[in-house]
Amino acid sequence: MNRPDYAVVVPTVGRPCLERAIRPLLEAAEEVAPREVVVVDDRRPGATGPLPGADHPRVRVLRTGGAGPATARQAGWHSCFAEWIAFLDDDVAPPPDWPERLCADLSGLPAATGGSQGRITVPRPEGRAPTDAERATLGLEGARWITADMAYRRTALEAVGGFDTRFPRAYREDTDLALRVLDAGFSLTVGDRECVHPLKEGGRLVSLAAQRGNADNALMRRLHGRDWRARVGEGPGGLRGHAVTAGLLAGAAAAGITGHRTEAAVLGLAWLGRTAAFARRRIRPGPATPGEVADMAVTSALIPPLAVWHRIAGEVRHARARRRPGIRAILFDRDGTLVEDVPYNGDPDKVRARPTAERAVALARRAGLAVGVVTNQSGIARGLIDAEQVESVNRRVDELLGPFDVWCVCPHGEEDGCDCRKPLPGMVLEAAERLGVHPAECAFVGDIGSDMAAAAAAGARGVLVPTAVTLDEERRAAPETAPDLESAVRRLGGRL
Repeated sequence: MNRPDYAVVVPTVGRPCLERAIRPLLEAAEEVAPREVVVVDDRRPGATGPLPGADHPRVRVLRTGGAGPATARQAGWHSCFAEWIAFLDDDVAPPPDWPERLCADLSGLPAATGGSQGRITVPRPEGRAPTDAERATLGLEGARWITADMAYRRTALEAVGGFDTRFPRAYREDTDLALRVLDAGFSLTVGDRECVHPLKEGGRLVSLAAQRGNADNALMRRLHGRDWRARVGEGPGGLRGHAVTAGLLAGAAAAGITGHRTEAAVLGLAWLGRTAAFARRRIRPGPATPGEVADMAVTSALIPPLAVWHRIAGEVRHARARRRPGIRAILFDRDGTLVEDVPYNGDPDKVRARPTAERAVALARRAGLAVGVVTNQSGIARGLIDAEQVESVNRRVDELLGPFDVWCVCPHGEEDGCDCRKPLPGMVLEAAERLGVHPAECAFVGDIGSDMAAAAAAGARGVLVPTAVTLDEERRAAPETAPDLESAVRRLGGRL
């Protein structure tokens, strides 16, 4: 068996179980080990403690600052250069032979196969029936295309733009991606590898927080139509029933306030009956302990109005939602990418746009994408040009290609030890912040390897447009290449 070229991306919020999730990857034999393991630290800014198990030479850590799992996974695959990207949750427990079984699952798959799902098993509680929160975890065993253990071919992710960062929770972002991959003409398959997903205990009222997912369901309907549940093998859901129950409660309250006592009593009894029936359905398969029964009684009364409220909020928030590219901004290198490379140029009259540059930038703008430039200008540090000359050249680029939304210039030399000079990610991170987008929502187009390294280090998507100065090894190592700028922008924008 030839080892597939794969990397593993594990988003985390710093839970101790992370070490258990990545240990089999780090202890794997060389012939089945991943090219790299990327741990995406999605803890909120200010959380600086060590990540369990991530201090390993095979692990690379990205930070996404609490932006959510979709953004974390997006940054993770952007930064990987492998043919396959395997996503694992930080709370799964892969067995020691998981890397070998993943390789077996991926080996020989036809090019039209865009993804391979692992099998999830959830241990049952011993000596009792599962609680409501535990039954939610047990539902993962039959869920389709969940990224608890899901490997995607990089070309499939590129074709659809990856994860949609409008999904803020670990809910529906994986289903949305799978449907778009299928719509793009790829197939998805289920492999033979398995991961154990431990039972989630959750808080006593965890089912109330789960109702926020109804807003994500509204986005799914906007993006994929009314039949999206059927496409992933789900039932119709309980929202209609919740709407009836919430309507009865609202009607009873309104009748009572307006003095219609009979109507209020009838509607109130109907609400109570539906709520009691809902509670019984939830209590019956559980352990029926006094605490569980009390929790089910309380949450069964609160879930219907909460579910309806979140769904209405989602419908309003996503009323105009449409499928969109996986990025919101394209950043360009200047010399050798947007304009011809004139070493240490300080003369605006020598600025010449590269072929298709004007069409490419205009295409990105028409698609509603922000555009920016990040450029190393070490000639300033070397005394060959000054900052005013660089600024005059930049103004000429704006004149030729239209004004860019952001310019980031590194004036330092290699020996200065700054954190902005490419291949470090400083300018990419700065540009994203100034544009008001996350680095994982950016792409960076350049002509040399340091451009691609800066993109990867920031979690941005990198596309190489080779020129005469691009080294062969840089071409081979690039995650994506395009023959010219216009092709690169079309590649990034999907159907632009």
